[in-house]
Amino acid sequence: MKKSVKRFFWIVGTLIFLSVARPWHWFAGPSCRTAVAAGDTLPAAPKPLNQILSNADSELPEAVKFDRAVLAFMRKWELTGASLAIMKDGNLIYAKGYGWADREDGEPMEVRHILRIASLSKLITATAVMKLWEEGKLRLEDRVFGRKGLLGDDRFCRYTDKRLEQVTVEQLLRHRGGFTVRAGDPMFDWQIVERVLQRQPPYSTDDYVEYAVRSGLGYRPGTRTYYSNLGYVVLSKVIEKVSGLPYERYVQDKILAPAGCFDMHIGRSRHADKFPNEVRYYETKEAEAVPACDGTGAMVPKSDGGNDIQGLSGAGGWVASPTELLKFVAAIDGDPSRMDILHRSTVRRMTQEVKGELPIGWMHAYADGTWSRTGTMAGTNALLRKQSNGYVWVFVTNTSSWKGSRFHTHIGAMLRQAFGKVTEWPEKDMFEADSLMGEVGN
Repeated sequence: MKKSVKRFFWIVGTLIFLSVARPWHWFAGPSCRTAVAAGDTLPAAPKPLNQILSNADSELPEAVKFDRAVLAFMRKWELTGASLAIMKDGNLIYAKGYGWADREDGEPMEVRHILRIASLSKLITATAVMKLWEEGKLRLEDRVFGRKGLLGDDRFCRYTDKRLEQVTVEQLLRHRGGFTVRAGDPMFDWQIVERVLQRQPPYSTDDYVEYAVRSGLGYRPGTRTYYSNLGYVVLSKVIEKVSGLPYERYVQDKILAPAGCFDMHIGRSRHADKFPNEVRYYETKEAEAVPACDGTGAMVPKSDGGNDIQGLSGAGGWVASPTELLKFVAAIDGDPSRMDILHRSTVRRMTQEVKGELPIGWMHAYADGTWSRTGTMAGTNALLRKQSNGYVWVFVTNTSSWKGSRFHTHIGAMLRQAFGKVTEWPEKDMFEADSLMGEVGN
């Protein structure tokens, strides 16, 4: 049977299923992400894809052994919950949650749940920077600091390390901007920031950028690669300055919405402030309490008030579902099967394999088309991988591992094994579900 015919029957089946099994989706009112002035017409924001689909849409006989492999892995590593989405040649073929989104409340993990994605956030930030570059609003060789830099405000010119005036946008994108963690990572230890700024938290993006300039550099920009969360927080401020919009607002309106993503946000540090469909986060049994990032003096889990999620912003602050993350990736992968929000030449520049340097936004990008991005923090492990065989997948947990940033190698190995248990995936595209919802809503 031809692929187009199969897709037709899948769409018809989806319509029947949605109308019978989950009719409330058809009558859900539109949500509005941003406030508008009184008297204005509220824009009808499309219903996010992750809130249309459910685990039931991926209950496939072909994937029974696949699911068993995932669940066995979760038991081995004592993961409370995880969420997975798989895309093949631009089509979403699988999306499912495993375990618990909130064990205490007895809430199973579902496709609709959003999770902290940690450093996968850097890919979103890099995309925003490259969009501004395409539009001619900044150059990659632009200097960031100094009176003539993009961040030439008085507040960011109080420095003694003149090497700061050499830092460029591209150097920050590639982790070559001169920032190190010789005194610790300020994005995960607010007391480091307090010692330099001589004021207590909570801290804003401007505070972290001020810390960056006042603390100085660890090496001359462009001479080496040193992974830096702080560098991507600085880029978040660059996006604000160049676009004239708050970082989150610019990314949601100019990057995510055009990509079809409507349920991605900068997260919050405390569980009590989480989004309605956000998960609860879990740490290892050995994890110790830390001083709360709001400076109150309370001792809290890192995953529940210890890490400044909002402060991480473009370095690690986003929450999202794997399903919408794949929609985002489909819009920046250069694959002609779906419309991209970046030019193909820009995608090539971001993923070009350069010896001794990291790619732009991605963690690894090889000439054969294999790209990956990892993310780790207390309560979260995330791995995004684009394979040369046309498969792209995202796996995110709501539980951290004692392996820390090395845990993603175990996730990758598990999924390679799990994929080997599926002889053939059904030909379908669950990305079509949101367009069908739009048609019904109209």
